[in-house]
Amino acid sequence: MTSYLILILVYLAILMVFNVMRSRRVKTSEDFMVAGRQLPLRVMVFTLICTWIGSGTFIAGAEYAYKAGFSSLWLPAGAWIGIVLIYFLASKIRTFGQYTIGDILEVRYGRFARLFGAIALIIAFVTIVSYQFRAGGYILHVVTDGRISVAWGQALSAFFVITFTALGGMVTVAYTDLPNGILILLACILSLPFCASAVGGFSGIQKILPPGHFEVFSQDMGAYPALKAFGYFLATLTLLMGIQSMYQKFYSAKTPKDARQAVIIWVLGTILVEVVVVLVAIFASARFWNQGKDPASMVLLAARYMVPAPVGFLLLAAACAVVISTGMNYLLSPSTNVIRDILQCEFGLVLNQKRAIRVQKYAVIVLGLCAFAMIFIPTILGKSISVLRYSYFAYTIYGVSITPALIAALAWKRATKAGGVASILSGVVSTLVFEILIPQLFPEVLKNGDPWGIPGIYPSLGLSILTLIVVSVCTKPPESSVLEKLFSQKRMSQ
Repeated sequence: MTSYLILILVYLAILMVFNVMRSRRVKTSEDFMVAGRQLPLRVMVFTLICTWIGSGTFIAGAEYAYKAGFSSLWLPAGAWIGIVLIYFLASKIRTFGQYTIGDILEVRYGRFARLFGAIALIIAFVTIVSYQFRAGGYILHVVTDGRISVAWGQALSAFFVITFTALGGMVTVAYTDLPNGILILLACILSLPFCASAVGGFSGIQKILPPGHFEVFSQDMGAYPALKAFGYFLATLTLLMGIQSMYQKFYSAKTPKDARQAVIIWVLGTILVEVVVVLVAIFASARFWNQGKDPASMVLLAARYMVPAPVGFLLLAAACAVVISTGMNYLLSPSTNVIRDILQCEFGLVLNQKRAIRVQKYAVIVLGLCAFAMIFIPTILGKSISVLRYSYFAYTIYGVSITPALIAALAWKRATKAGGVASILSGVVSTLVFEILIPQLFPEVLKNGDPWGIPGIYPSLGLSILTLIVVSVCTKPPESSVLEKLFSQKRMSQ
């Protein structure tokens, strides 16, 4: 396994040199935040794929596939539908062409919505970055047969993600995603036939895995399997439709047309990768069933024992690539919120170009260290850590607090300032209540990890949407001057 580690480190070193060279092109804060709005179509496609494909796919997806079989496809399926829906908004998002989703929220709902939206986003995205570090540490631990501990592996992952992001912002993020995206697609396509052959194909896994693994709703999914499955579906759907790192990519495109075309290819690439990863994890589950292996390691074990060495290296490198790319994407976004939404808009801090870049780099480092602390402290305390659980919480708190108000801002003219703010606040509070307070204070009501067996996303999302609609209908409609900025046909045709 030493050769695998050396090759992976060489690949990361090449990316480091590449990013140092690219970072020299960063001259303005717009370069750092949105790559000067000059990303070509080919880069847009792969950076969008890498925005979504992360350890949530390779690690959490594998863990879920081991436990639930083919019904684990409910988790990524929400994103596929979300991408299709985003297709109809991509041109509008690029035409609006700002920096953060806070810019959209403030236009429709005011500064208060921008601030609370930024806070919710920072909490969610720092959580997502934290489990990218965890996944990176886990990958290095498996690759080296335990010679590198998970704790040290997390530290190495954090170092590369924070360094790459701080070097050049969106310029280094997007152009790191280009080779990483190609590597991910190639590794997944090459690995699948070997993994299937290793266990005798579909008929082979039917003889080994429980019948529930082949059901639409596996009985291992929770107290109410259908509710649990659709809960995961809603979590990924709502996250995808409001995810700021994706909106920043649209802002970075050369033209609205490029943004919309990229979405078409993005959905195809995402479906391909996520279906293949689930299949690889299921085949690996059959190969290592009841052998005491960690469910989250199925894709990594497939790379080690079920494919030829060159393909195994590609798959392991792809797993590292998704950690690096996703970590960079989700680390850059909240740093932009710190500068744009909090320091500049809320506190009125005036920064020249050089100082703005420097301050955002500091923000990247601070947020990266916060993400590292979120995962390192539970590690040294010996706490059980599930990437699936971390990802579900992050998806939920962001999806229910930001997405309803954001989509309404873009698509529903009747949404009002009070309605948007009420939706954001109710989404954050209800998620914290159902996902943290109730499990901690009243553990006796939990069934398979959910209060009364009902995933928290249902009451949280329902309350967020309900408050948005009710408060908007009961308050004065927005002025035409407010709607002009997002619904003007003249702007959309430019």
